[in-house]
Order: sequence, then structure tokens, then C-alpha cells
Amino acid sequence: MAEYRIDDLARAAGTTVRNVRVYQDRELLPAPRREGRLAIYSDAHLVRLRMIINMLGRGYAFAQIREMLSAWESGRSLAEVLGLEEVMGESWAEQSPRVYSLSQLREMFRGQLNQQNIRRAIELNLLERWGARFVAPSPQLLDAGSELVRLGVPLAEVLELAEQLQADVDHVSESLVSLVRTHVLEPADTAWDDAEVARYTEVVRRLRPLAMSALNAAAARSAERVIPDILGDRLVALLRDQENPGEAG
Repeated sequence: MAEYRIDDLARAAGTTVRNVRVYQDRELLPAPRREGRLAIYSDAHLVRLRMIINMLGRGYAFAQIREMLSAWESGRSLAEVLGLEEVMGESWAEQSPRVYSLSQLREMFRGQLNQQNIRRAIELNLLERWGARFVAPSPQLLDAGSELVRLGVPLAEVLELAEQLQADVDHVSESLVSLVRTHVLEPADTAWDDAEVARYTEVVRRLRPLAMSALNAAAARSAERVIPDILGDRLVALLRDQENPGEAG
């Protein structure tokens, strides 16, 4: 479970600190955990905040949202309700965010990390500013980009690839999750009671490893086909040149 200060929570949800405080005052968002004078929010708060923003965007008033949330929570403790939200809000990444200094990033990307590339990386959520340092939500993705730069691919093009890759993966993920929603969750004509909350939570839990396994397997099969198709002719030419050095020119 990630932990957020109020400004981090607002930034992650795409809203403002003022709005977070308003939703909390309107009793739409649960109070944070207190550690002395510090307010600590969790992934469950982030999911709830996104739900509130989504409902507001669909035209619901504060009173209507509060009524729906209250009806959902009726007969349950807050912990039971947030249990489902925590499952939905947990990070699916098998890695923890990593902090980098600017000098570390410049070394990783061989001096190509200028202000324009930094802004682009922040727009793509590959980096987040943290004072004078930066946080990478996905260090593995950052390492992959660094390796491409070391191979000779310009950083600007690596960033364009990252944007396209995220869009393509989003599309595949949306298709998979939509299938589960259509055939597993929506057909159930039952009341939103404890049993239905538990079933929904279990489906989301099982969906996590299923989605990761499917995406990893598909990526592996794709690489097996695409790499030889794209690089095979170059490899054949290199081998031919080695066998016939006099014809290389």
C-alpha cells in the first residue's frame, strides 16, 4: 500500500489540495490516518477520490454522491468498504518507485536528458519531481529506456516510443478488462450486498495475475516473431559479408 501526503494524493488523482479538503469536509472522502501532525492517505483514498471525481464529471451533486456512498457503506464498517477500494487501487507493478538525482539520470541517459526531455518524461509519468530529485514510478521502464539510449537510440525517440507503447498496452488492457466486466460482473442481477462486494473483490484479485500473465506471454510471443522478421535480413547480410569479404564493398 502506497502512502500519500495530501499534495501527493491530489496530484495522483489529477485534482487540487483544495478539492481534496472540500470532499473530506463534505464527508465524501474518509479522514486520513494521523501520525502526529502529519495526515497520511492510502491507495484506498486515491481510488475513492477518483470515484468522486468521476461521479462529479457525470453530473452528480455532492448530496447524491454522499447518498450513494452511504447506501453502499450501510451495514458495513468503513474498513470493509475500503477493502474493495484497496484491491482496486493497489499497484500492479512488481517493483517499487525509485528516487534519482539529476546527475544519476544524466549518466543513465548519456547527457541527453535536457529540460525538454525532462518535461516530456514528466508528461508521460515516467518521472515525477520530488524537490531537487526525481521519482520513477516504474524503474524497470526507465532502465529499458536507458538501455535503448546506450544502444544508440536518441532519447527523444525513446520517449515517443514510451508514449506509443503505453497507448497500445492501455488498449489491450481495456479490452481484457471489458470482457471480464461484460461476461463476469454485469450479468449478475443481484443487490449490492456483502456477498456481491466480496465477489467483486475476488474477481479483481484474480484479474491482476491474469492480466499480467496474458500481457507478458503476448509480449514474449510477439518479440519471438518480430525480432527475426525485422533484424533477420541484416543478420543474413552480415554473415554473407563475412563469408565473402571481397564482395563487402
